[in-house]
Amino acid sequence: MDQLTRRARDLGIVVGALPTGRDNAITDVGGVLVGHTTIDDGADLHTGVTAVVPSQLGPGRWTLPAAVYTGNGYGKLVGSTQVDELGVLESPIVLTATLSVFRAADALLGHLMDRRPDGLSFNPLVGETNDGHLSDIRRRPITEGHVLAAVVGASGGPPAEGCVGAGTGTTALGFKGGIGTSSRTVRVGDRPGTIGALVQSNFGGVLTALGVPLPVGEMIPNADRAEPSGNSCMIVVATDVPLDARQLGRLARRAVFAMGRVGASYSNGSGDYAIAFSTAEPDQRPIPDGEINPVFAAVLDSVEEALLNSLFTAATTTGVAGRTSHAVPHAAVIRRLSAAGRLAEPA
Repeated sequence: MDQLTRRARDLGIVVGALPTGRDNAITDVGGVLVGHTTIDDGADLHTGVTAVVPSQLGPGRWTLPAAVYTGNGYGKLVGSTQVDELGVLESPIVLTATLSVFRAADALLGHLMDRRPDGLSFNPLVGETNDGHLSDIRRRPITEGHVLAAVVGASGGPPAEGCVGAGTGTTALGFKGGIGTSSRTVRVGDRPGTIGALVQSNFGGVLTALGVPLPVGEMIPNADRAEPSGNSCMIVVATDVPLDARQLGRLARRAVFAMGRVGASYSNGSGDYAIAFSTAEPDQRPIPDGEINPVFAAVLDSVEEALLNSLFTAATTTGVAGRTSHAVPHAAVIRRLSAAGRLAEPA
């Protein structure tokens, strides 16, 4: 099935009423960069690295307030316990495949040591999902060079989505998954704020868009409906709203809650994690809890749309052992949502 790469909004699927940032991406949060390294040999390897790099981390400021929420802990999120304990992020966030996470962490550690020659303790933060359904995960092809290319090559502007970086070999909700991103802008008290999300989708359930179920068996009747047993999702949330670690934990929880909007099953083997951080200047006081509701709404909407983008921008992929993961068929989705009266405008 060949179709043009289209984001959810390109199909008339508009999540919520809040406005998006300029590029509708996590990079709309000032200073947040994204980089990818993709490994795709057209046969047995479909994997890679995605890096979310807060450029605010550097000389004079080596930590940002941060939090991690574990929806289901069947995963290997390296560095998470120190974030829980101290409430700070001190490295770029790297995403990759499950069995490559430790090599990626060592590569990221080397990068951090090079940046701070006098440092004696570092906490690289590396998350993963299992792309073994489409990629020969036991080969562990990720190298230091792949990780550094994603981190050092990270940039602003619209990030690539779908079958790229850490999303190259992922499968979600019965379809081909991938990397997706989205953002929202809000007013928090008397100040503007931006919230952005980036996801690596690789989890089970029944795809749901705007409340309408889109089961793979109905969208693609002849498709192989087999799913990998260890499905997971990594979510990164960035904001320029001044929040402390406790408040960021509340954002991270809602990021995992947003998976339910697109039909996640939250299964036993699903490692569902969210990382949230703030880029606000350290002299800015955290907002009062009474002003945080618009930020909660922005997180829910941006994560939901990022998840949809991760699927709608992905392409059908055949990988290891001849297994095929099909892209979401746009035309069938449009017909179903049009019949339900859910599209914002004719696509």
